[in-house]
Amino acid sequence: MRRIMFTYFTSDPSSRALCSPMLLSTFSHFSLFHMAANMYVLWSFSSSIVSLLGCEQFMAVYLSAGVISTFVSYVAKMATGRFEPSLGASGAIMTVLAAVCTKMPEAKLAIIFLPMFTFTAGSALKAIIAFDTAGLALGWRLFDHAAHLGGALFGMWYVTYGHELIWKNREPLVKAWHEMRTKNTGKGGGKSN
Repeated sequence: MRRIMFTYFTSDPSSRALCSPMLLSTFSHFSLFHMAANMYVLWSFSSSIVSLLGCEQFMAVYLSAGVISTFVSYVAKMATGRFEPSLGASGAIMTVLAAVCTKMPEAKLAIIFLPMFTFTAGSALKAIIAFDTAGLALGWRLFDHAAHLGGALFGMWYVTYGHELIWKNREPLVKAWHEMRTKNTGKGGGKSN
């Protein structure tokens, strides 16, 4: 299992499997604490993002964010020559967090163990981006800072422009797909309209 995990569930641009880990690494975690922290943040922002985007669009954005944040991580690793494997849902979760904070910048947030300190979502997003930018520039190895930044920038871009450019323009494609399926169902002896 360990070899399969390293090959397909960790992202590394020097690996022989490049594409499938871009998505699969989003579903693997280093430890139970790593998974719990990511799932807590996702749970905290999930109702807001689903109310903003709807279930289907949220799922599409989340899976796309996993691939895009991993791609940004690949680019950073190639540029710096640091070929360390990374894994986890953090890049995709940063997309969710950044999307919510961009759409609702005045929302009040708090840290779980320090609920007496509150701050706005916009301020939190700026602090997270500053932290990950510093981490990337200074070569910190605490997190995959490039994946975090890629996820955050994708989330900000998507709720600002992507929804209009991508999601709304898919309607003709979805309509054509449904019409094609309806015609094929009619020819195959099923119900026809």
